[in-house]
Amino acid sequence: MATVFPACEPTTLAVVDCECRFPVHRIYCVGRNYADHAREMGADPSREAPFFFTKPADAVVGTNQTINYPPKTMDLHHEVEMVVAIERGGKNISVESALTHVFGYAVGLDLTRRDLQTEAKAKARPWCVAKAFDHSALIGPITEHHDCGHPGSAAIELKVNGEPRQRGDINQMIWSTAEIISHLSSYFELAPGDLIFTGTPAGVGALQPGDKLHATIEGLAPFDGTIV
Repeated sequence: MATVFPACEPTTLAVVDCECRFPVHRIYCVGRNYADHAREMGADPSREAPFFFTKPADAVVGTNQTINYPPKTMDLHHEVEMVVAIERGGKNISVESALTHVFGYAVGLDLTRRDLQTEAKAKARPWCVAKAFDHSALIGPITEHHDCGHPGSAAIELKVNGEPRQRGDINQMIWSTAEIISHLSSYFELAPGDLIFTGTPAGVGALQPGDKLHATIEGLAPFDGTIV
């Protein structure tokens, strides 16, 4: 069907050891899914139902690229996370079957304009301008699950300019990958190409232009990038 102007190019991500790329549909993020991070943000890390926010698909930046420091902020923060890539959609997915919907996993960084988020929280406003801006979803190459399994315990780390900033293990997540998928699919019908950021451990902090990022999760391809 003809369109009134050319459509934007679809967003895709590299897949480890594969010439094909992963087509991105939607990006969902889980808030405060590590107890130590919940505490550092002044929240109760009890096992309350997870909550979600979104980012646009074209916020994605792949590895070994530059990331523009966003406007309207003086406090850009890093949050290293495991990202789940969905291959098979569905709604009201059970915890028991949730992992059969997974294509693979990747290292991600959820960038946050923390000053704008703090203001939004104080005024009970949405987080869109704090979370869903351009270049706010940094994601490394996706490793297919048959190559890495379904990680339940793996070291996760972010180094900035070679210095450790965040360290933890994904086994510290309050809600597991399967539980996150199940909860999320009760709110949205998931589709092939969806990505889910699963939360960050403690140690979030500010970034500056010139900072070099190296994010890793044991068993997955790393993410590298530079803030400009």
